[in-house]
Amino acid sequence: MAAAADNSAVNNPALGPDSDTPDNPGHEFAQFGSGCFWGAELRFQRVVGVVKTEVGYSQGHADDPNYKLVCTGTTNHAEVVRVQFDPQVCPYKDLLSVFWDRHDPTTLNRQGGDVGAQYRSGIYYYNENQARLAEESKEAKQAELKDKKVVTEILPAKKFYRAEEYHQQYLEKGGGKGNKQSAEKGCTDPIRCYG
Repeated sequence: MAAAADNSAVNNPALGPDSDTPDNPGHEFAQFGSGCFWGAELRFQRVVGVVKTEVGYSQGHADDPNYKLVCTGTTNHAEVVRVQFDPQVCPYKDLLSVFWDRHDPTTLNRQGGDVGAQYRSGIYYYNENQARLAEESKEAKQAELKDKKVVTEILPAKKFYRAEEYHQQYLEKGGGKGNKQSAEKGCTDPIRCYG
Protein backbone atom coordinates (compact mmCIF):
# COMPACT_ATOMS: atom_id res chain seq x y z
CA MET A 1 0.00 0.00 0.00
CA ALA A 2 2.81 2.45 0.82
CA ALA A 3 4.26 2.06 -2.66
CA ALA A 4 0.90 2.96 -4.19
CA ALA A 5 0.69 6.08 -2.04
CA ASP A 6 4.23 7.10 -2.97
CA ASN A 7 3.50 6.46 -6.65
CA SER A 8 0.35 8.62 -6.54
CA ALA A 9 2.40 11.50 -5.07
CA VAL A 10 4.86 11.17 -7.96
CA ASN A 11 2.03 11.17 -10.49
CA ASN A 12 0.13 13.97 -8.73
CA PRO A 13 2.26 16.77 -7.27
CA ALA A 14 -0.66 17.95 -5.11
CA LEU A 15 -0.35 14.79 -3.02
CA GLY A 16 3.36 15.26 -2.36
CA PRO A 17 4.96 17.19 0.48
CA ASP A 18 5.46 20.95 0.41
CA SER A 19 9.04 21.01 -0.86
CA ASP A 20 9.45 24.80 -0.82
CA THR A 21 12.13 26.13 1.51
CA PRO A 22 12.09 29.29 3.63
CA ASP A 23 13.98 32.35 2.35
CA ASN A 24 16.38 32.16 5.32
CA PRO A 25 17.96 28.82 6.32
CA GLY A 26 17.31 29.57 10.02
CA HIS A 27 13.58 30.00 9.46
CA GLU A 28 10.80 27.42 9.32
CA PHE A 29 7.42 27.08 7.65
CA ALA A 30 4.16 26.33 9.41
CA GLN A 31 0.79 25.80 7.75
CA PHE A 32 -2.64 26.29 9.30
CA GLY A 33 -6.25 26.00 8.14
CA SER A 34 -8.76 27.81 10.33
CA GLY A 35 -11.59 29.00 8.12
CA CYS A 36 -11.34 31.91 5.71
CA PHE A 37 -7.66 32.62 5.21
CA TRP A 38 -7.98 36.45 5.16
CA GLY A 39 -8.49 36.97 8.90
CA ALA A 40 -6.17 34.13 9.84
CA GLU A 41 -3.38 35.63 7.76
CA LEU A 42 -3.75 39.08 9.34
CA ARG A 43 -3.57 37.56 12.82
CA PHE A 44 -0.34 35.72 11.96
CA GLN A 45 1.10 38.82 10.26
CA ARG A 46 0.90 40.61 13.64
CA VAL A 47 3.02 38.02 15.47
CA VAL A 48 6.56 39.08 16.36
CA GLY A 49 8.95 36.60 14.73
CA VAL A 50 6.70 35.90 11.75
CA VAL A 51 8.67 37.14 8.76
CA LYS A 52 6.26 36.28 5.93
CA THR A 53 2.73 35.03 5.38
CA GLU A 54 1.06 33.68 2.27
CA VAL A 55 -2.44 32.36 1.78
CA GLY A 56 -3.17 29.44 -0.46
CA TYR A 57 -4.52 25.96 -0.88
CA SER A 58 -3.17 22.67 0.45
CA GLN A 59 -4.18 19.11 1.35
CA GLY A 60 -6.22 18.56 -1.80
CA HIS A 61 -5.77 16.36 -4.87
CA ALA A 62 -6.05 18.85 -7.77
CA ASP A 63 -2.77 20.13 -9.18
CA ASP A 64 -2.57 23.93 -9.46
CA PRO A 65 -6.03 24.77 -8.07
CA ASN A 66 -7.56 28.24 -8.06
CA TYR A 67 -10.12 29.86 -5.77
CA LYS A 68 -13.06 29.15 -8.06
CA LEU A 69 -12.17 25.44 -8.29
CA VAL A 70 -11.53 25.10 -4.54
CA CYS A 71 -14.94 26.70 -3.84
CA THR A 72 -16.67 23.90 -5.81
CA GLY A 73 -15.77 21.54 -2.97
CA THR A 74 -14.44 18.91 -5.38
CA THR A 75 -10.68 19.24 -4.74
CA ASN A 76 -10.54 18.65 -0.94
CA HIS A 77 -8.18 21.61 -0.55
CA ALA A 78 -8.19 23.66 2.64
CA GLU A 79 -7.71 27.41 2.67
CA VAL A 80 -4.44 27.75 4.56
CA VAL A 81 -1.98 30.33 5.76
CA ARG A 82 1.66 29.39 5.26
CA VAL A 83 3.72 31.18 7.87
CA GLN A 84 7.47 31.68 7.62
CA PHE A 85 8.87 32.31 11.08
CA ASP A 86 12.09 32.65 13.01
CA PRO A 87 11.94 29.99 15.75
CA GLN A 88 14.57 31.89 17.77
CA VAL A 89 12.10 34.79 18.11
CA CYS A 90 8.77 32.99 17.79
CA PRO A 91 8.63 29.40 19.01
CA TYR A 92 6.25 27.11 17.11
CA LYS A 93 4.18 26.81 20.33
CA ASP A 94 3.36 30.52 20.02
CA LEU A 95 1.95 29.96 16.54
CA LEU A 96 -0.14 27.07 17.86
CA SER A 97 -1.57 29.39 20.54
CA VAL A 98 -2.57 31.90 17.85
CA PHE A 99 -4.14 29.10 15.82
CA TRP A 100 -6.27 27.78 18.69
CA ASP A 101 -7.35 31.26 19.80
CA ARG A 102 -8.30 32.35 16.29
CA HIS A 103 -11.13 29.93 15.47
CA ASP A 104 -13.59 27.32 16.74
CA PRO A 105 -11.91 23.92 16.34
CA THR A 106 -15.13 22.05 17.19
CA THR A 107 -17.09 22.88 14.04
CA LEU A 108 -16.59 20.39 11.22
CA ASN A 109 -15.93 22.00 7.84
CA ARG A 110 -17.13 25.44 8.86
CA GLN A 111 -16.23 28.66 10.61
CA GLY A 112 -19.16 30.96 11.25
CA GLY A 113 -21.03 31.50 8.00
CA ASP A 114 -18.27 29.90 5.90
CA VAL A 115 -19.27 26.30 5.18
CA GLY A 116 -17.36 23.65 3.26
CA ALA A 117 -14.32 21.40 3.55
CA GLN A 118 -12.04 24.27 2.49
CA TYR A 119 -12.82 25.97 5.85
CA ARG A 120 -11.82 22.98 7.99
CA SER A 121 -9.55 23.21 10.99
CA GLY A 122 -6.09 21.80 10.37
CA ILE A 123 -2.48 21.93 11.42
CA TYR A 124 -0.14 20.80 8.65
CA TYR A 125 3.35 20.10 9.95
CA TYR A 126 6.79 20.24 8.32
CA ASN A 127 8.77 18.11 10.75
CA GLU A 128 8.34 15.65 13.61
CA ASN A 129 8.83 18.31 16.28
CA GLN A 130 5.94 20.33 14.83
CA ALA A 131 3.84 17.15 14.67
CA ARG A 132 4.50 16.35 18.33
CA LEU A 133 3.80 19.89 19.52
CA ALA A 134 0.62 20.03 17.41
CA GLU A 135 -0.69 16.79 18.94
CA GLU A 136 0.15 17.99 22.47
CA SER A 137 -1.61 21.30 21.85
CA LYS A 138 -4.68 19.51 20.48
CA GLU A 139 -4.85 17.31 23.58
CA ALA A 140 -4.61 20.40 25.79
CA LYS A 141 -7.36 22.13 23.81
CA GLN A 142 -9.57 19.05 24.06
CA ALA A 143 -9.06 18.95 27.84
CA GLU A 144 -9.98 22.65 28.03
CA LEU A 145 -13.17 22.19 25.99
CA LYS A 146 -14.23 19.02 27.86
CA ASP A 147 -17.57 18.00 26.27
CA LYS A 148 -17.04 19.59 22.84
CA LYS A 149 -15.03 17.44 20.43
CA VAL A 150 -12.04 19.07 18.71
CA VAL A 151 -12.19 18.11 15.00
CA THR A 152 -8.86 19.65 13.96
CA GLU A 153 -6.86 17.42 11.62
CA ILE A 154 -3.09 17.15 12.07
CA LEU A 155 -1.31 15.98 8.92
CA PRO A 156 1.97 16.46 7.05
CA ALA A 157 1.99 19.64 4.96
CA LYS A 158 1.23 18.81 1.35
CA LYS A 159 2.19 20.96 -1.62
CA PHE A 160 1.27 24.60 -1.06
CA TYR A 161 -0.41 26.43 -3.92
CA ARG A 162 -0.23 30.18 -3.47
CA ALA A 163 -3.65 31.80 -3.86
CA GLU A 164 -4.34 34.52 -6.39
CA GLU A 165 -2.56 37.81 -5.67
CA TYR A 166 -5.71 39.68 -4.63
CA HIS A 167 -6.07 37.25 -1.69
CA GLN A 168 -2.57 38.00 -0.35
CA GLN A 169 -2.60 40.34 2.69
CA TYR A 170 -6.23 41.02 1.72
CA LEU A 171 -7.36 42.74 4.93
CA GLU A 172 -4.14 44.71 5.31
CA LYS A 173 -4.72 46.08 1.79
CA GLY A 174 -8.31 47.04 2.65
CA GLY A 175 -10.38 44.08 1.49
CA GLY A 176 -13.42 44.68 -0.64
CA LYS A 177 -14.40 47.84 1.24
CA GLY A 178 -11.07 49.64 1.21
CA ASN A 179 -10.81 49.67 5.02
CA LYS A 180 -7.17 48.83 5.65
CA GLN A 181 -6.35 46.96 8.86
CA SER A 182 -3.04 47.10 10.66
CA ALA A 183 -0.59 44.24 10.26
CA GLU A 184 1.87 45.94 12.63
CA LYS A 185 3.68 43.52 14.94
CA GLY A 186 1.92 43.28 18.29
CA CYS A 187 -1.25 45.02 17.06
CA THR A 188 -4.34 43.90 19.01
CA ASP A 189 -7.03 45.75 17.05
CA PRO A 190 -10.06 43.54 16.38
CA ILE A 191 -9.89 41.80 13.01
CA ARG A 192 -12.86 42.57 10.79
CA CYS A 193 -13.48 40.10 7.98
CA TYR A 194 -15.31 41.32 4.91
CA GLY A 195 -15.32 40.48 1.23
